Amino acid sequence: MIWPFKPRYRKQIARIEISGVIAGETRKRVLEALKTVEERRYPALLLRIDSPGGTVGDSQEIYSALQKLREKVKIIASFGNISASGGVYIGMGAEHIVANPGTITGSIGVILRGNNLERLLDKVGVSFKVIKSGPYKDILAFDRELTDPEKHILQELIDTSYNQFVATVAQSRHLDPDKVRGFADGRIFTGEQALELGVVDRLGTEEDARCWAAELAKLDPQKAVCDTLEKPKPLIGRLLSSSFDTSSLMATRQWIQFELSTSGLPLWLYRP
Repeated sequence: MIWPFKPRYRKQIARIEISGVIAGETRKRVLEALKTVEERRYPALLLRIDSPGGTVGDSQEIYSALQKLREKVKIIASFGNISASGGVYIGMGAEHIVANPGTITGSIGVILRGNNLERLLDKVGVSFKVIKSGPYKDILAFDRELTDPEKHILQELIDTSYNQFVATVAQSRHLDPDKVRGFADGRIFTGEQALELGVVDRLGTEEDARCWAAELAKLDPQKAVCDTLEKPKPLIGRLLSSSFDTSSLMATRQWIQFELSTSGLPLWLYRP
């Protein structure tokens, strides 16, 4: 079989950056990039993670794709300013993890939030008439308080998701599950503390992670450059970014969209 890509990819390190909250668009972009890494047969992948986490399902799909890719590609994760909750989970898909000493990481756990506007609705005289097929069909409805049975159901859901998280960390980092539960109580910790706990392998910069990836792939660290795989900006985005910085505005809009779209969903997310 004649491979359609030039051999130059075999001497480069693929780089994928995961930043911001992990949700649908991020999952789609990362999965497409991972597919490109496999198709071009890069020998190594540098996964740069700077994320507080996100949705459970999206994090699990990225992790599963990384696990599959590891059969063919050496993968090193580099934790940036923050790699917490779902960011940690994705990092478990890498063969090795490098974190800065001051990286904010941890927050291993699950959170689910809903809105209760019952008092506000009472003040303005608004009420809802609900017809449902079962007693729990409108669980987490915003116009009433949760019942005790509903709280029990949701707690079981959270506990199941939490156990999945703990099992993945324990398996990936070769730790006893009980040891993981000892620090997987939602707390955050630094990269230095993560090293002591066994969550990461080394302390260092992204450049250190790149050199390690090159060594594992038997490439010269001085010559092996990173090829960043990213989705090109739309034309309007390129025009706007050339005139002024829109990053803060975009980040705010994305966060609001995320909050609205994930209300009532269990999340692997650090909420400061």
